[in-house]
Amino acid sequence: MSISSKKLSTPRVHFIGIGGIGMSGLARYFIAYGWLVSGSDAARSIMTQELTKDGVRVKIGHKKGNIPAGTELVIYNRAILANNPELVAAEKAARVSSRTGKGVVVVLPYSKALGRITEEYQTIAITGSHGKSTTTALAGLALMRAGLDPTILVGTKLADLGGRNIRIGKGPYLVLEADDFHAAFLDYSPAISIVTNIDREHMDFYKTFANAKRAFLKFLSQTRPGGTLILNRDDAPLYSLKPAIMRLVKKRTLKVVWFSLDGDAITARKIKKIIPIPGEHNISNALAVATLGAVLKIPEAKVLAAIGSYKGAWRRMELKGKLKGATIPVYDDYAHHPTEIRATLAAFREKFPQSPIFCIFQPHQAKRLNLLFDDFVGAFDTADIVFILPLYKVLGRDEKFAHDSAALVNVMQKKSPGKLIFYLEHPNNVRLAVEAILKNMRPQKGLPRSPVIVMMGAGDISDLTGKLLK
Repeated sequence: MSISSKKLSTPRVHFIGIGGIGMSGLARYFIAYGWLVSGSDAARSIMTQELTKDGVRVKIGHKKGNIPAGTELVIYNRAILANNPELVAAEKAARVSSRTGKGVVVVLPYSKALGRITEEYQTIAITGSHGKSTTTALAGLALMRAGLDPTILVGTKLADLGGRNIRIGKGPYLVLEADDFHAAFLDYSPAISIVTNIDREHMDFYKTFANAKRAFLKFLSQTRPGGTLILNRDDAPLYSLKPAIMRLVKKRTLKVVWFSLDGDAITARKIKKIIPIPGEHNISNALAVATLGAVLKIPEAKVLAAIGSYKGAWRRMELKGKLKGATIPVYDDYAHHPTEIRATLAAFREKFPQSPIFCIFQPHQAKRLNLLFDDFVGAFDTADIVFILPLYKVLGRDEKFAHDSAALVNVMQKKSPGKLIFYLEHPNNVRLAVEAILKNMRPQKGLPRSPVIVMMGAGDISDLTGKLLK
């Protein structure tokens, strides 16, 4: 069954796990091309509420009866368990359809459905363990500034897109955030592939770092013959693959362009002067976009204008409000991996060099916490005061491990005995805990009275921000 962006014929599609950021964006893509869209999710969220406003019939909870009669295409999030009643019902209907020839039911994971769409465009697929959302956003803006009218699908909500995660364009380019979760990016067919970095992420799936690197190499091999690879020379794990990459380049007649903060110092300095988001990692992300602009022959002035005008993204150093008579800013950030935490806190320190930083962090997924436990211990060194919340457990992906949030705090306190590090067992008390610290802060301790509060994590910690701001 074709799900071409140019010839969409299937009238009805159902999404299992529609509240995911990628799934919601794909749902909106189908809406834009005239499909009847329905979906379900385990719980209500900002995304399910927004989709309901968009006209999607969203059911909370998973039941086989949630799939409307006449649905011909079912798309599911790869995090959905095999025994999900809707998935079981859809796959059964697909088998009956295949055997009897009556009805047409196609069941696809998100990545394969999106993969078919990538074949219809000159797809620019942007991936990496970190930084892919920001890089995708900046790349999309650069193509918009150049008048190329791209379609953009990104794993966050962008202020530049009216708070949405998708833009439907009429041009030939699809700017796509290519997810490395469960190696989803192997289902895509890019004309241009961009990799920001490779890190020990999603180890519950990859098992070893070597497997993760092999997956990224295979992603590059999906690039269409004659296409272009844009790669970060500064990332050691990625650059270690250079011999294999060069063999691939020769075999598939690809062009490879390496970008580097040192090697492209002039451009990097220009970016640093105008980029509105702090942090060296963001300069590197923007440099990838400048390199893309050169490949597409977009004038540098237009690329820099796009970078300089960037309005930011949902849960990426996002200012949510202020406390105490509008003097204490409260930010929300999605960082959940030690590398991301260190980079984000360093960016906050760059932005607020004189202010104490309160970091309120919710670990996400037990296996990540345990596999990277030592890295987590040292990830918060830049913060002055740290609150660690109980672990956010991911349905179907978590089990019991040796270390939990309390254990993390215990080791962090031993490592830094003079630092204020707390385990906040009852997250709803976060406001009381923060206020107690503020009340007892003293100028003689060397801390001014105007700190910066950072709510951080990939779970539901953002729900606490409203309670903190009340």
